[in-house]
Amino acid sequence: MPDEYLTVVAEGEYETEVNRSRFLCALAPAATEEAALAFVARVRERHPTASHHCYAYVIGADGAVRRASDDGEPSGTAGQPMLNMLLRREVRFVVAVVTRYFGGTKLGAGGLIRAYGGAVGTALDAHPLATRRRLRLATVTVDHARAGRLENDLRALGHPVREVGYGAEVAITVALPAAELDAFAVWLAGATAGAARLDLGGETHGAG
Repeated sequence: MPDEYLTVVAEGEYETEVNRSRFLCALAPAATEEAALAFVARVRERHPTASHHCYAYVIGADGAVRRASDDGEPSGTAGQPMLNMLLRREVRFVVAVVTRYFGGTKLGAGGLIRAYGGAVGTALDAHPLATRRRLRLATVTVDHARAGRLENDLRALGHPVREVGYGAEVAITVALPAAELDAFAVWLAGATAGAARLDLGGETHGAG
């Protein structure tokens, strides 16, 4: 599973034309299937007279959740080519909706596949994309005497500090690339003379 992937950070809409049919590709970030389907519904409301609203979305850094809809176009000629384009470009947490205004000329199966996949490709070329990294949350627990310096060292080394909790000890939560966990544990032991405890948590995501 790749540690980095691309995603969109804002909504956008881009138009292409094929044999007088207009294809409007709307892109949006989507953290969940519910968010993706809500965006599809908003696009339908925005273009109520369009012939079709085909869509595809990919949820999860590993692309585990992926769906596509032809919305009345011949099976396999719209949603799947759109989904293939998102996967080929390694874009995640994204939904694409291609709205078609029929121009009077039938495109045939091959023409539809090229038109719908191409509409998504054109939109991705024009739309700002951001790189995200898969990170693992890790909580460092240390005594109060060492906590201040350790937090400063973590920030200086570029480790994103997500949370600092104060109790009998200080718990500092950071986000680390999975590949760096072993090296971080070695560094932490040296920086605190073995006095810190490291507990691993779940996955999160951050800027690349």
